Amino acid sequence: MFHNAALKRTALTPYDWSLFYASAGLLMLGLVMVYSASIAIADAKSVDGRSAFYLVRHAMYLAIGIGAGYAALQIPTQVWQKLAPWLFIVGSALLVLVLVPFIGKEVNGSRRWIPLGALGNLQPSELMKFATILYAADYTVRKAAHMRSVKKGFLPMFLVMLTVGALLLLEPDFGAFVVIVAIALAILFLGGLNTRLLLGLVALLAIGFVLLVVMSPYRLQRVISYLDPWSDPYGAGYQLSHALIAFGNGELTGVGLGDSVEKLFYLPEAYTDFLFAVIGEELGLIGVLTVIGLFAWVTWRAFSIGWQASLMQRNFAALVAQGVGVWMGTQAFINMGVNLGVLPTKGLTLPLMSYGGSGIVANCLALAVLMRVDYENRCLMRGKKA
Repeated sequence: MFHNAALKRTALTPYDWSLFYASAGLLMLGLVMVYSASIAIADAKSVDGRSAFYLVRHAMYLAIGIGAGYAALQIPTQVWQKLAPWLFIVGSALLVLVLVPFIGKEVNGSRRWIPLGALGNLQPSELMKFATILYAADYTVRKAAHMRSVKKGFLPMFLVMLTVGALLLLEPDFGAFVVIVAIALAILFLGGLNTRLLLGLVALLAIGFVLLVVMSPYRLQRVISYLDPWSDPYGAGYQLSHALIAFGNGELTGVGLGDSVEKLFYLPEAYTDFLFAVIGEELGLIGVLTVIGLFAWVTWRAFSIGWQASLMQRNFAALVAQGVGVWMGTQAFINMGVNLGVLPTKGLTLPLMSYGGSGIVANCLALAVLMRVDYENRCLMRGKKA
């Protein structure tokens, strides 16, 4: 019996390869689909007709993200815990910096990017999602004894997130605000936050979201158009109506890779926010279900790794792993919901897949830390030091 247990421990692989392959599959499929979805617009924008412009840029971001992820994988979770407050401060400073005129770049009325020359644009809100996971996990562990107290456990974190939320809404970046709030709330809840406090906060947030929508004409118009996009298919409902047409064209097996019609200047943001609709058109229901399945697996593995860490009393590592799961699962769900017309239009990309340097780098960092947590779990199960 003991001999068999020893064999199982030594046979345990150092990493969760299913998580690695699922994540790599999403990254590689994203690279292919970004190329397919961006060919037409790259040809139109480029003087010399470089149809591979966005492919090359996205490949560069992937290389940077994978390099950063490999470096992050070498850092023990104890070090990440020490870095958490400092990374959160840096992220908050960048959120302030992006609002400064002549520093932050404004596009379509939103100031969300800091130009970095040849490297493209830095989007602080993406890095802030990663920083929020680490900070919320560290805060919850430090305040574990006070998580049922309003004054000592709940209020300090609430005030911090209120400040971050205000900065995000000034950009404005309502989508990032929703994801970051979801991450922070989930980690606090998993860390033992008083249930009544949580329900009260969720109710207040729901009221706040409704007020933000009602008081903002463009957000209100988005909600109205989401309820019936065909009432104004050439105006407020334009994006959603064309996304739905793309899914309809794809049917079961799709029209074929590269043969999407909607990406030809009909569907705006085809290679960023609405990449999922292009996948639906070119790869059909089979492609859509494959992507959903891969995201479901990544999310489930993140929660499983977190649960394993909690059994070993590695509370910070457990909350970080589950925070990554909340981030990937929530953002993917919102993006897919928007593309399918289940949720109002929001400016959120599909994690690991959509075009964008900051998002890809932040996603790779998060997955690397998740794999580090899993690696340390496995080392402990084999009776070794990480």
